[in-house]
Amino acid sequence: MCSGEMKTSLDFLWGLLLLIVIVGSLLPAQSTALEALSKLPISDKTEHFAAYAALAFLPSLHRRGLSLAVFMIGTFGLGVALEFGQLYSPGRSFDLWDMGADGAGIVAGLCLAFVTRNLPIGRTSP
Repeated sequence: MCSGEMKTSLDFLWGLLLLIVIVGSLLPAQSTALEALSKLPISDKTEHFAAYAALAFLPSLHRRGLSLAVFMIGTFGLGVALEFGQLYSPGRSFDLWDMGADGAGIVAGLCLAFVTRNLPIGRTSP
């Protein structure tokens, strides 16, 4: 189980990542950041998958039950809302496949966290 300080750090990191995903999703296509990102040899779907995997992974390390479910449903809802938001961002477009990549990333991040949080690393023997 994570300490209170570790939980706070994970939640802070999650909030920072969330802000980056929101801003990155709504920037106009001609922005400097998106033009630089488009030069990387990574597909748009891979970027969605990785971002949402990270958004799911961090809270899944220490949250359980209803709290975790709310985070996961909210994260997917955010992905859907941001896709619709892109309809109003110059040069951006709505894409159902991006939502699919977001959802797949959430499932992958959740699964990775379940495996990771049960590893005996850092645990002391009773």
